[in-house]
Amino acid sequence: MKAFILPSIIAAVAAEQAAWGQCGGSGWTGETTCVVGYTCQVSNEWYSQCVPGNAAPSASTTLETVVASSTAAPVPTKIAAAAISKADGTKFNIDGVTKYYAGTNSYWIGFLTNDNDVDNIMSQLQSSGLKILRVWGFNDVKSIPGSGTVYFQSFSGSTATINTGANGLQRLDVVVKAAEKYGIKLVINFVNNWTDYGGMAAYFSACGINSNEQWYQAAKCQTMYQNYIKSVISRYRTSTAVFAWELANEPRCKGCATSVLTSWIRKTSDYIRSLDSDHMITAGDEGFGLAGDGSYPYQFGEGINWEDNLALPNISFGTFHLYPQSWSVSNSFGNGWVTAHAKICQKLNKPCLFEEYGVTNAADHCPVESEWQKMSLAAKESGMAGDLFWQLGVTIKSTGQQTHNDGHTIYYGSSDWKCLVDNHVKNIG
Repeated sequence: MKAFILPSIIAAVAAEQAAWGQCGGSGWTGETTCVVGYTCQVSNEWYSQCVPGNAAPSASTTLETVVASSTAAPVPTKIAAAAISKADGTKFNIDGVTKYYAGTNSYWIGFLTNDNDVDNIMSQLQSSGLKILRVWGFNDVKSIPGSGTVYFQSFSGSTATINTGANGLQRLDVVVKAAEKYGIKLVINFVNNWTDYGGMAAYFSACGINSNEQWYQAAKCQTMYQNYIKSVISRYRTSTAVFAWELANEPRCKGCATSVLTSWIRKTSDYIRSLDSDHMITAGDEGFGLAGDGSYPYQFGEGINWEDNLALPNISFGTFHLYPQSWSVSNSFGNGWVTAHAKICQKLNKPCLFEEYGVTNAADHCPVESEWQKMSLAAKESGMAGDLFWQLGVTIKSTGQQTHNDGHTIYYGSSDWKCLVDNHVKNIG
C-alpha cells in the first residue's frame, strides 16, 4: 500500500471520515467525505475507504500524525470469489456452503519444525470434519533465541525486526500451505494480550511504555504492530486457507474507558481492510462487557463493550471465550453466556464464533463441553455460526510425543475426541 498515516489526535472534524475509515458502499449511511490528505476510494460494491490521496483540504481539521514508510500497493486478489470465506448474515460461508462450522485451536502448530508433522495434523483435521483452525500468527522475542528456535519478530533497542527466515515466518508458510492442501481454514492473529510468545509486553521497551493499557494508544507501538500485520497479510493475501485475520488473542484494557479498545479495534480493522478487501476480520476478544447477570464476565472492567465493538464496519464477526474456573463462575454459566452473545449477533446480523472454551477437570470435558456445543448449535438460527474448542492435542508423528496438555486439551482419537469432535460434527451434519 501507499504510505499510511495513523491519526493520534483529530479535533474539530466536521462531517468528515477519519483516515482509513469507511466512506461508502451499499447500505452505508455514514460520512462520505474524508479528512484532509485522503480521498474516498471504491474497493467493491459494499465498501469504500478513505485512503491517501488528493482530497480537498479542510481548515477545520487538526491532524497529528505518525508516518510509517511503506510504498507497496496492496496485493490484488487472485482468489476465486467462491474460495473466499465470508459472513452470510449470521452464518459463515466456506467454499460456497453456508452453515454452522466446527473447529479448534492450535497455538503451537506454527512452531513445529518438521513439515511432515504439520501435514499429518492437517490431514487428521480434515478426516475429522473440523473445518476451522485458529493459530498464532505471532511469536515475539526481546532477544534473538538459540539457533533453530522459531520466532517471528524480535525487538532490540527502539526497533522491531521481522524474521522471514527458515526459523521465522517460513514456519507459518508451512502451516498455510498444508491448510490449503487439506481444505482447512485458518484464523490468524497478530499479537497476544498475554506474555506467552512475547505478546504486547515484547514491544514495551522498543516503544517506551510499560503496560498493555498504554500499548493500545502509543503511536510507535501501533506503527510497529501495523508493520507486522502488513508483513503477514502480504504473505497470505491470496491464500485460500485464510478464514479471517484476528487483531489479537484476548485483548483487554483493564480499567480503561471502553472507548480506548473500541477506537483501537476500529483503527486496526480499518487498516487491515485497506490491505485486504476480501477476507474477514475479527477482534479475538473473550466476549466481556454486555448485559447479563452482573457477574465478572458480563462487566465492562476489562475495557470491552462487546456490542459496540461488533458493530464496527470492518469487524466481520464476533468472538467469545469461556473458562468457568478462571472466571469464578459455574460450568452451567456457559449456556446463558452463549445465548447472550447470540442475541447480539442476531441483532447486528453478524455471525458469532464461540472461539475458545474448556474446563480443566478431564472428567468434565465430555459432559460439560458437549452441553455448551449443543447450546451453541441450537442457537444457529439466532446468531451462532461455529465453535472452536480449546485446544487441539495430537501425538507428533516424528517424535511420538504428545503436544502440550494444559488440562483443557482434547487429544485426537481419545474418548473425549469421539464425544466432542466425532459426535459434534455428526450433529452439525
